[in-house]
Amino acid sequence: MFTQITEDSIKVLVDEFYTRVRADQQLAPIFEQAIGEHWNQHLPKMYDFWSSIMLATGRYKDNPVQKHRDLPYFSPALFDQWLYLFAQTADEVFNKDCSEKFKYKAENIARSLKYMLYEYPTTNK
Repeated sequence: MFTQITEDSIKVLVDEFYTRVRADQQLAPIFEQAIGEHWNQHLPKMYDFWSSIMLATGRYKDNPVQKHRDLPYFSPALFDQWLYLFAQTADEVFNKDCSEKFKYKAENIARSLKYMLYEYPTTNK
């Protein structure tokens, strides 16, 4: 269990989380359709994303809202499953303090994405 948020601990969290996503009955089909066999390209982007969010490294340069808008429609309820798996993983990888920081950020990200994808007055594409 990690007691600090570091590049190495972020990598462990991301790898374990996406292992769970790929095994999840609800999320796996969405991610399989979007990523397919390109996990070797996707995971480093997620390391950069969480490094930028949690360590303020600024390494992530993509637009997460547009990335999600480019996907085929998926139910906003899937964000709840994503958050559940993420929280479960964070609780197992980190101590309580670090886990709570990750979960807080993840909840804000999910809320923002849901708003931008489903409530913001624009098309989904």
